Amino acid sequence: MARYTGPKSRIDRRFGETILGKEKVLSKRNFAPGQHGNNRRRKMSEYGVMLAEKQKAKYTYGVLERQFRNLYEKASKMEGIKGENLLQLLECRLDNVVFRLGIAPTRRAARQLVGHKHITVDGQVVNIPSFAVKPGMIVAVREKSKSLEVVEAALAGFNHAKYPWIEWDENTKSGKFLHKPERADIPENIKEQLIVELYSK
Repeated sequence: MARYTGPKSRIDRRFGETILGKEKVLSKRNFAPGQHGNNRRRKMSEYGVMLAEKQKAKYTYGVLERQFRNLYEKASKMEGIKGENLLQLLECRLDNVVFRLGIAPTRRAARQLVGHKHITVDGQVVNIPSFAVKPGMIVAVREKSKSLEVVEAALAGFNHAKYPWIEWDENTKSGKFLHKPERADIPENIKEQLIVELYSK
């Protein structure tokens, strides 16, 4: 399956919550997309609920199926709770860190900034969105990219204090990845235990 490039509102309506788009879409059309979306939804099976949770996580972080499974297998080999390990690995992706630092307004935009070589890690340009950022690393906007309109607009008024695992330096337009986030600090509405149960079947 290729990366989803369709309407963001369609995904939001599919899951009934804001994932890729804006909240106002759901306030106007709070039902599933498609011709019969406004009809009463059938009750989902247990498997369907678990599958939907996995799909929601994939869309949220912009990860493909194979990448997602590889991250799950890596999380399974780590110490601790599998589901929390998985979310931590997703949070450590470079495109997600750029988004959390407020350098880009969305993960899609962050992925584009990384791919176009506007982001550095410890002073070196990295153009791989899935690059795993480790504690202590410095993620920054490349010097010649600091005046980009999209970057300035995203950073304007952004509250960096809401993510305690990163530290932002306004003067250098850089952020230090302090540590992997605790589950309680990750704001995404994902029931990771359902994903673990799905892969355990």
